Amino acid sequence: MNILEKAVATHLLNIQAVKLQVEEPFTWASGWLSPIYCDNRKTLSYPDVRTFIKNEFVRLIKEQYPQAECIAGVATGAIAIGALVADHLNLPFVYVRSAPKDHGLENLVEGYLKRKQKVVVIEDLISTGSSSLKAVEALQSAGAQALGMLAVFTYGFPKAAEKFAAAKINLTTLCNYNAIVAEALEQKYISENQIDILNRWREQPETWGK
Repeated sequence: MNILEKAVATHLLNIQAVKLQVEEPFTWASGWLSPIYCDNRKTLSYPDVRTFIKNEFVRLIKEQYPQAECIAGVATGAIAIGALVADHLNLPFVYVRSAPKDHGLENLVEGYLKRKQKVVVIEDLISTGSSSLKAVEALQSAGAQALGMLAVFTYGFPKAAEKFAAAKINLTTLCNYNAIVAEALEQKYISENQIDILNRWREQPETWGK
């Protein structure tokens, strides 16, 4: 765990954007049972946390994608932080819907996007990677060039890494599951005997707890 991962993990745990409940697991929309739940939209309610995250995204974009011409946020969780990043960099901003509007222009990408425009995609959370990569596909279909994706947090599922590799999209995250578990143990949110349970969940999330 590096310094950045530890700092973000501390923020997410302190504001309860990430919750760990080994004994009373959460049920995800997919039907999976999970000992962890992450809601990074909570970071928006804490000015110091959202500013920290924004500044780290800005730093990474300047380091990794100095040629960026536009910032795209993935709806809905990354719209606000993506707009803050774009504003700081004085770049155009667009966002990608999960599905086209059912009226009007039926847009999937909202905002003005030039053809061949170099775009960095901002995401709040990476689970299986499917919805995040659909946003990239939507931008590419609209004629943009996706330089890469930045996200606040990833569960680190191998299938997500495989999907990003297959799509040839570079993913950089501020924090990850291992860092959260390590920081939660250090802060005594969880106990040593719960680590094995948390590791088993990450290995087989589809069947864990059933």
